[in-house]
Amino acid sequence: MATYNKRGYKPKTKKEKEIEEEIEVGESTTAEVFESLDQGASRTEEWVEKNQKPILYGIVGILVVVLGYLAYTKFVVEPNEMEASTELSQAQENFTTALETTNTSVQDSLYQVALTGSNGKYGLLDIADNYGSTKAGNLAHYYAGMSYLEIKDYTKAIEHLQDFNADDMILAPLAKGAIGDAFMQLNQADEALGYYEKAAGMNPNDFTTPRFLLKAGVAAIELGQNDKAIKHLTKLKDSYADSDYAAQADLYLGKAQAGN
Repeated sequence: MATYNKRGYKPKTKKEKEIEEEIEVGESTTAEVFESLDQGASRTEEWVEKNQKPILYGIVGILVVVLGYLAYTKFVVEPNEMEASTELSQAQENFTTALETTNTSVQDSLYQVALTGSNGKYGLLDIADNYGSTKAGNLAHYYAGMSYLEIKDYTKAIEHLQDFNADDMILAPLAKGAIGDAFMQLNQADEALGYYEKAAGMNPNDFTTPRFLLKAGVAAIELGQNDKAIKHLTKLKDSYADSDYAAQADLYLGKAQAGN
């Protein structure tokens, strides 16, 4: 039997046939995907219908927690912060008065007033106890620790300064360094050295860093750790040459070098 081609008809190439096959496969796969999605959606709808109450309870629970937190912040935390801040302002004023007085005979009593309060006003200890969760309560620990340091109650100074939490560029290293001062007064130079090193390494700046590098060098000399002393004092001279403390470094550096 004879065969013929229609006018203009061209046999499909192998490449065209492959493309058609790919299209057919793609259409089949797409149909399967949509069918799978439809089945998944149906199962999801069924699950939601079966679990409406637990879902609702869960949403309500989340709302209760969020609203409770907002209410607690608005009606408890914020008022406490304001009260603590008001109380702290008077205690800070008493602390500053004690710090700036030139009459050393009454200085200790002024620090005691800052600690315990007067005229119905809370002192630093009351603020730390009653508002410990507030920023002002936390700051009260710092001032209380510094007050105890000034009146030479070093154990209590350490307790309060260790309870003080801060990432402030100045207060944080000052608190660590003050703990070191208290330990030095208690003849625990090894503990003091550790705190001086922490203070010197916190938030490097031109005010606290050279101060505690010098103190760390002195404590290391007292402990006979001359290599460590040389390291701290050399860093002080090299990195903070314009500091007032750098002028004192040569004296102690000479002692450390002589001890090696």
